[in-house]
Amino acid sequence: MPGEYIFTTDQSRFDLTAIHAFLSQTYWAPGVPFETIERATRNSLSFGILHGDEQVGFARVVTDKATFAYLADVYVLEAHRGHGLSKRLMEFILAHEDLQGLRRFLLFTKDAHGLYAQYGFKEVPDPSRVMERFNPTPHKTA
Repeated sequence: MPGEYIFTTDQSRFDLTAIHAFLSQTYWAPGVPFETIERATRNSLSFGILHGDEQVGFARVVTDKATFAYLADVYVLEAHRGHGLSKRLMEFILAHEDLQGLRRFLLFTKDAHGLYAQYGFKEVPDPSRVMERFNPTPHKTA
């Protein structure tokens, strides 16, 4: 079954409606507007997994392509899990020419530590050095 999947960075092949439908239901982006997903995808180094014409996986990397990258919005649809697609997606991302030689590659995860640890990601050794400015509801109006 894995041979039937296409991994691509060609954003013209992405189904933004499907990507939005999934991401807007996640714990990290509930209710995110379509326009936000569209802009974030366009302005990131984005990766898709296609099964025929169906968008079954996605990830994006925010990067300066020289020193820093941030991995975000990673998913594989539940119906397509169990075929090693998340591992193949990580390998595809980490092999990308624009992501070589970076000093720091960050991500946030609630439940996929085991996956990312296989690719060299570790907990931040000194979390006191990490700061954030966080708005959990940027899309909601007062």
